[in-house]
Amino acid sequence: MRRLRLRRAPGRRTLEQRSSRAGRALARFLAATAAGTVLSLTASGCVTVHGERALLPPATEAEAAQALADFTTAYNRADKAYDPGLDAGRVTGPLGEINQAGLRARSINTPGGNPEHKPLELTDPRFVLPRKAGWPRWFVADTASNRGSGDQRWLLVFLRNGPQQLWEVAYLTILPRSEVPEFAEEEGYAVPVPADTDALAVAPRDLGKEYVAYLRDGKPATFAPGAHTTEWRAQRQKAAQRPGMATQYVDQVTDRGDFAPLGLRTRDGGALVFFATRYFERQTAAKGYRPKVGPDVKALLNGEIKSTVTREWVSSQAVLVKPAGTDRNGVTVTGRLQGVVGAEGS
Repeated sequence: MRRLRLRRAPGRRTLEQRSSRAGRALARFLAATAAGTVLSLTASGCVTVHGERALLPPATEAEAAQALADFTTAYNRADKAYDPGLDAGRVTGPLGEINQAGLRARSINTPGGNPEHKPLELTDPRFVLPRKAGWPRWFVADTASNRGSGDQRWLLVFLRNGPQQLWEVAYLTILPRSEVPEFAEEEGYAVPVPADTDALAVAPRDLGKEYVAYLRDGKPATFAPGAHTTEWRAQRQKAAQRPGMATQYVDQVTDRGDFAPLGLRTRDGGALVFFATRYFERQTAAKGYRPKVGPDVKALLNGEIKSTVTREWVSSQAVLVKPAGTDRNGVTVTGRLQGVVGAEGS
């Protein structure tokens, strides 16, 4: 069987998106992140029945390339019109919730559409195709883009829950080319990591719980220092101590359905894992003052801000997890994408 991982797809495809470490490019992407056009994949190798035990690839390279192209078309249409309905069928999970909220806000603030729309181009696609039994099936598209640095790679996780469903993008992260890991292979296909595996420092199903605990208490010592761990906690602590404004954070595990963690084995015995969390940021102003919010948050606001506003955020993380037996710094958060999905005033 021929290798299907990390080969260029037939032809060059284009797309639009954004991520946590892409700065302004990511901000623009999330503001109108969209992925909605249609795609009916052929059965070829993807047919399943109840009780299926055969290990099958999620798609052929041609089908993966078509999913990427259809996603691109949907995203660009939705971003140009600021219409979440144009890509609602192409995004899901954490990226979908962030994307749809961003488009709803933009549609309220700029009802005529996006005057600065510039189609995102995702080129040089390489597909990481994990072979597994049953549904859901998923794969990673590793692409270059026309946003940000030319050294960045955009990793989009496509998810599909059944043979009649469209491919939807659930996760996105943007990494420097040098930080995209080498994936392990078996018979030419990538190797998915079971959610409950004991071969890693932290099982994928436990990452959300441990990250929430770490952000709250600074423990356990599972997470390596960095922008999305030690520095993120320091930023929160600084915000909580601002004169005249009390800020509180409540983090929650978000790991059901299309928010479930997804991981791929890496050649070093570890794994690259995508997982999601949700958090609430509550700001309470001193007597006589009101917290200020930007236009996008205001567009999503329920209630009236008198002294308090609570923002609801969805956050997705891409992490490198070391093999089991690593006691400290076993998880490195390489990318974090987050966006406000709701707000409440009181």
